[in-house]
Amino acid sequence: MRTQTAHTTPTRLDLTAFANNTGITTEDRLSDGAFNIWGNTFPAEELPAGGEITVDGIPFRFPAPAAGAPDNVRCAGQLLELPAGRYDWIHVLAAAERRTEDFVQLHYADGSVDPEWLRISDFWPQTGARFGESAAFSCTRLHYPRHVQRTMGPTIWRQRVPVTRQRELTALTLPDNPAIHVFAMTLAPTTPPEAAE
Repeated sequence: MRTQTAHTTPTRLDLTAFANNTGITTEDRLSDGAFNIWGNTFPAEELPAGGEITVDGIPFRFPAPAAGAPDNVRCAGQLLELPAGRYDWIHVLAAAERRTEDFVQLHYADGSVDPEWLRISDFWPQTGARFGESAAFSCTRLHYPRHVQRTMGPTIWRQRVPVTRQRELTALTLPDNPAIHVFAMTLAPTTPPEAAE
C-alpha cells in the first residue's frame, strides 16, 4: 500500500524558474517591463518587496521585483512538478489581460488527470471581480513605458482552484493562455476529518 505524503501547513511554491514576463516596474524604469501589448506594468512601490507574504490568511512567496527581471509566469502550458501530497486547494495570486478563464490540468500519482477551471478577472480596475476573487493588491496608478497614469490602478487577484480528488497530487499544467499571469501559488493541505470536527 502506498503511503500518502502528509502536509499539515500550506506549501508556498517557488515559481522563479518559470517566470517569463516582467509585469512590475519602478517609476524610474518604466520601460523595463511589458505585462501586456501596451507595455503596462504594476508599480513596484505599491506591491510587496518580495518574499513571504500573507493575503487573506493564505501564505504566499511573492516575487522580488528587479530591473527587467521576470516576476510572473505568463501561462504557456508549463508543467509544474509539485511536492507530492494531498491538497484541497491551489491558491494563486494572478492577473489577466482581460477577463479570462481556462483549464489547469491536475496530475495525480495514480496517473489520472483532471481539468479544473482557473478564472481570473481583468487587471483593469473598472471591470471588478467577475469570478468571485478577492483583490490581493489594488494599486493607485498604472505604468506605461513613458508615463504614469495616476487615474487608473491595476489589481492582482487572489483566486483558488479546487483539488477534487482525495489522492496524491504530483503536478499541474498551466493553461496555454498568455492572457493569464501568475505571480504566486500556494497549495493548501487536506484537512483531516478529525481536525474539522
